[in-house]
Amino acid sequence: MKRFIGSIFLLVLFSSLSLGQNGTRLVGFDAQSMGRGGTSIGTFDSPELMMTNPAGISFLSRSTLNADISLMFPALHFKNGINDADGDKSTFPLPAISYVNKYADSKLSWGVGMFTTGGMGADFNLEHALYRNSDGSYNLQKYHSKLAEMQGGLTVAYQINNQLSVGASLHLVYSMVEFEMPYSLDPSIMKGTAMPGMTFGQMFAAPPASGGFGYDEVTASAKMSDLTAYGFNGKIGIAYKASEKLSFGLNYTLPSSLNYTGGKAVMDMTQQFNDAFGKAVSGYMSANPTATQAQAQAAVMGNFSAMGIDLSKGVKANYKMELELAFPQSIGIGASYQANDCLKLAMDVEWLNWASAFDKMTLKLTDGDNANINTMLGNSGSFNLDFPMNWKNSVIVKVGGEYKASNALTLRLGYAYGSNPVPASTIIPILPAIVENHITAGASYKVSEPLTIHAAVEMVLNNSLTSENPSVIANEYNGSTSELATTLIHVSCSYAF
Repeated sequence: MKRFIGSIFLLVLFSSLSLGQNGTRLVGFDAQSMGRGGTSIGTFDSPELMMTNPAGISFLSRSTLNADISLMFPALHFKNGINDADGDKSTFPLPAISYVNKYADSKLSWGVGMFTTGGMGADFNLEHALYRNSDGSYNLQKYHSKLAEMQGGLTVAYQINNQLSVGASLHLVYSMVEFEMPYSLDPSIMKGTAMPGMTFGQMFAAPPASGGFGYDEVTASAKMSDLTAYGFNGKIGIAYKASEKLSFGLNYTLPSSLNYTGGKAVMDMTQQFNDAFGKAVSGYMSANPTATQAQAQAAVMGNFSAMGIDLSKGVKANYKMELELAFPQSIGIGASYQANDCLKLAMDVEWLNWASAFDKMTLKLTDGDNANINTMLGNSGSFNLDFPMNWKNSVIVKVGGEYKASNALTLRLGYAYGSNPVPASTIIPILPAIVENHITAGASYKVSEPLTIHAAVEMVLNNSLTSENPSVIANEYNGSTSELATTLIHVSCSYAF
């Protein structure tokens, strides 16, 4: 059963990776609410409430089935000292389906749904200072990321009286992760002994005059794939109708920690080692002017052999991999006001605790199969790496309204602002979740008494962020600029029973 559910989620996730609209999370989950800026915590009119305020389903007038599809069109750009490049253009479908059941003359309501909740990803082909061809030209490197999350499950709400309801959702979470890029670390990661009194890290970091290579970072071509995780997420909510015109909502989403397993990682230090080998050969020839290049190469190979490095085995290793990552808790409040028979206004405010969730990613690598890399790292092929993220807490403010133009047609406008959680110290082009301003417009048309079609357009305005110099991640990002803008089209269909 678990494998079957995973297969269904994988099928959707691989076709629905999104660039999250606040951090890794979408601003809204159906076309109806997105037309008015994503407001829904205090507006009780859609099965989407299972994701935003479970208690609100008590105040739906009828049992309702809702199917939603959103199409996302991100536009990415990255610029540093040697790159000025756009990311690959892609279209991402984001599906969701939900159903709420209302019992006649009962205070109990329940719902079940599956939602694409967010993620992030990017694809670039970029130049890197280390990766050059023999003629000095750059050998373009692949920069790729994919983080997708989907969740679904059961929601139950109980209407205490005509004005007040409480509710909760329990969701199964499924997520997957992929990364591919040049991955740079401080040379101190290389703890193996190169010679008495000197580690490989010290040798790679020491200036040439002291017999080292002078690197302040070492870089490997890294590819991490097949990482998947299951977990659970809980939400609780309170819905309160102060009057027929005014309503309020409060929600809380629990944090969730995911352990991604079954992954594979490839770490290839060939380019870094070739560069170091070339420096060693040049250094030998400078110290021994009569030596030929062949003699210098043989001498350097002998030196590495004495350190326990067999160059015939190369410096490319395969690992099994796990990854630990958390998703944030959040608190939200919302309100809705029916100003007159035609006009409704709404507002939501949410706080997301990114600082506790996206502090770092912990990478666990085991069963490394290259003795050379194990020797340099000073381990048996198993070690942990912490990838720093250092995200900040975020606040999202959503405002919107809808106007009933006729019995069949409703028009909507909205705006959402979500403060950027990504700090300048860790921004990189494949984790560009930095957008802030969203402008939305939408409409609903009642085709028949039970059937309504909703549509919305969301314009996510371009935002840029320049990295600190130095970057916490790698030298290539020092003073670099990442940009992201997104357009989304949302369409949903609601059928009331």
